[in-house]
Amino acid sequence: MPKLRHIALAAEDPFATAEFYKQAFDFVEVSRTEKSDDPKKSYGVFLSDGTLSMAVLHFGWDQGPGLDFRGVHHFGVLVDDVDAYADKCEELGAKCFARKPEKQMGFYETKFYGPDKVIFDICDHPWRGAAALGEAEVKEKTPA
Repeated sequence: MPKLRHIALAAEDPFATAEFYKQAFDFVEVSRTEKSDDPKKSYGVFLSDGTLSMAVLHFGWDQGPGLDFRGVHHFGVLVDDVDAYADKCEELGAKCFARKPEKQMGFYETKFYGPDKVIFDICDHPWRGAAALGEAEVKEKTPA
């Protein structure tokens, strides 16, 4: 069964914003990406509450809301079969705008615009700090 496991915030200063959430809610920092000389590279901090991954990022490339947007940027759903769920989402009217390239190494999300152009990701492996799907969940049926 798919599980909500990721949320991303667009922040002007992701390090200060992450520090707020760490102090306010005892979220744990699981990784960070420092600002680089490349303005098209996103950077920031990944936090976790033990179940959900929360990325606090300064985005370097526009995924739809604009580079000046601040707030909840997108959410991510952990699934057991990306292709099956991607097909289902597209059949229901979602528009895919980023799929894993055939030769992509490392972590990757399949990205969609859903209803009202809300951005969401699907992925078959957990985000940094997110809990994996349990064995009973993985065995449940994927979309028909």
